[in-house]
Amino acid sequence: MIRVAIVDDSAVVRQQLSQLLTQAGLQVQFTASDPLFAWPKIKANPPDVLVLDVEMPRMDGISFLRQLMSEHPLPVVMCSTLTQAGAETTLQALAAGAVAFVTKPKIGLRDFLADDANGLIPAVKAAAAANLRALPKPQAPRAPAPTHPVQAPAPAAAMAETTDRIVAVGSSTGGVQTFENFLQGLPNTLPAGIVWVQHMPPGFTASLAERLTRVSGFDVIEAKDGDRVLAGRVLIAPGGKHMQLTRSGAQYRVEVKDGPLVNHHKPSVDVLFRSVARCAGRNALGVILTGMGDDGARGLLEMRKAGAYTVAQDEASCVVYGMPKAAFEMGAAVQSLPLGAIGSAVVERLQAVNATPSGTP
Repeated sequence: MIRVAIVDDSAVVRQQLSQLLTQAGLQVQFTASDPLFAWPKIKANPPDVLVLDVEMPRMDGISFLRQLMSEHPLPVVMCSTLTQAGAETTLQALAAGAVAFVTKPKIGLRDFLADDANGLIPAVKAAAAANLRALPKPQAPRAPAPTHPVQAPAPAAAMAETTDRIVAVGSSTGGVQTFENFLQGLPNTLPAGIVWVQHMPPGFTASLAERLTRVSGFDVIEAKDGDRVLAGRVLIAPGGKHMQLTRSGAQYRVEVKDGPLVNHHKPSVDVLFRSVARCAGRNALGVILTGMGDDGARGLLEMRKAGAYTVAQDEASCVVYGMPKAAFEMGAAVQSLPLGAIGSAVVERLQAVNATPSGTP
């Protein structure tokens, strides 16, 4: 049985979450109104998963999370209210090591907490299965290389011979920190544009893009319909919207559209990968990172069949070995590599195909 601790200053939230977890067959080990009350209980008998609020008296949740992950790492699910400031705070939590988050609304909080469809139970179960040793260590921000400005690649007329390259990435649970680590392992002069789908609800991806721009040296933006894919640019699928690759003449662009859930997700990695297979084929590279479920596996297989180089993160370096496992077992990935080796493999592949643009990657 998964043992869960809840730290939230609201007695109503603690009560409602406890009932929801218990009804789902999970054990609520203890609840606490703030981190200072929770800390001795965690040290004495660590729970399997900690559900943590952000705004609390005496010590905020982010400060506590950083201390916890440095001294006594636990799988943590953030449970906070969605505001613009809150979105940035949640991104800080994910960067500090939180495995997942559930967004509490300002209005209708009691009904939301009592609803077993609010996402808390899957998040807690995913966190309980997380491999915390695989969480990448935070890295210092990296400034862009001033003497090597990124230039947009010169487009060619035919898709099979274009020098435009696409790196398509998909991730879910544990993916924010993992992708940040992946991005910081790439050179700022990478001769390819990056398109990325991370399972996220609306309201977070704009703040995430701003943060990744600060720490990576890449131009990271929340994608808008019609945005062009350029070398040195990372386009993130907006939370709650699907993102697809399109081709206009010799240029790659993205379409950002609403639509039904695909594989229970919006944005969906499969939606992106399938469009990349259709529009870019051998001019693309596909990377599937940590995440629960199998979203992206079939799309990655289509990319491989279209001639793209494809890679899945290996089990040892994954926070949750779900999506990469499904992809590798399906034969969608050419290679299964540790996170630290994926960036080098991408760079080497791009160098090889750019040397012979009309050849097979």
